[in-house]
Amino acid sequence: MSDFPKTANIVIIGGGVMGASTAYHLAQRGVKDIVLLEKEEFFGQGATGRCAGGVRYQFATDVNIRLSQASLPMLERFKDELGQAIDYVQCGYLFALTSEKDVKNFKHNVDLQHSLGVETEWLSGDEIRARLPMMHFEDAIAGTFNAKDGLCDPNGVVMGYINADSKLGVRCISGVAVTGLQMAGDKISAVETNQGVIECQTVVNCAGPWAGQISAMGGLELPITPIRRQMLTTTPLPDLPADFPFVIDFAQSLYFHREGEGLLTGMSNPGESAGFDQSVDADWELVNLDRAAERLPLLERAGLAAHWAGLYEVTPDAHPIFGKTPIGNMYLVGGFSGHGFMHGPVAGLLMSEIILDGVSKTVDVSMLDLARFEEGRLIQEYNVI
Repeated sequence: MSDFPKTANIVIIGGGVMGASTAYHLAQRGVKDIVLLEKEEFFGQGATGRCAGGVRYQFATDVNIRLSQASLPMLERFKDELGQAIDYVQCGYLFALTSEKDVKNFKHNVDLQHSLGVETEWLSGDEIRARLPMMHFEDAIAGTFNAKDGLCDPNGVVMGYINADSKLGVRCISGVAVTGLQMAGDKISAVETNQGVIECQTVVNCAGPWAGQISAMGGLELPITPIRRQMLTTTPLPDLPADFPFVIDFAQSLYFHREGEGLLTGMSNPGESAGFDQSVDADWELVNLDRAAERLPLLERAGLAAHWAGLYEVTPDAHPIFGKTPIGNMYLVGGFSGHGFMHGPVAGLLMSEIILDGVSKTVDVSMLDLARFEEGRLIQEYNVI
């Protein structure tokens, strides 16, 4: 690549929603000479492009709820601000609970959500069955519903940021794999890639499930583990109601939502081992389909339209990591444990604040620093699927 940059002020590694949003918010603040690198041929084809596209306010911790309260309105404004349609639909998330332990925990979560102004509804088992007459939820004890939760298009969000980045002068380059980090003491002096070497002042690690591989090039181990998650879509299901919500059978980590004229369903495999395998596990897909058809018999009338697997980037407390690292000029945003896409807009804004102002202002994420793992300050998120 003859015009490949030899130097940059800031190199951002990873062209998914985190990297694209971080570049945008830095460039908006007037930062010049930013290079954004993506190893795939197209932007947003890594973890972001393989997610289910869900966005929600329903979380179990103060900081995750506040991240949603800042990020989801950014998605609502996205088309007006960036000129890119992202098909944001507020279909609502309905969590169906079948165990007393989950009921107790979710009751606490809803109280927390209400205290922060999030208007999640508490549903009885009968109310769930009334709202979902086409589903078999005889065992549902209770549940929650928030009408402002919903879905949007991950690719649209990434490309909206990438196009805006380019207009703001960011050099967004795909098909570039980072192969090493050149160190000068405890700082990175240059980023080595398969296209050439870029000398730089600052590096932002937005590599998602691959963040640990990047930091390891500089001798830093991260508590971020890649875990495969897979899902499938069906052929059209004309009998599926237009207002069908995003339904989560929480105890089984089984979920459903409308996808075009059909349905998307996925189910977390509790026995999945860590790794970078993104092939579809056919045996687990059969388990998913079996359980899904038990809940929604309508599925037996549908064919398979598509299926794929992607990677969650999981931390020990299911919360992300923001901020500085022991590598003097490397910043990190990652480890969102399956809910990074929805928090990507605000995460990029927060990273611009941390890098330029030394502190996150829009949402205080100071407790989500890397040091919390060594210091035993973990903040467990219960509401992960």
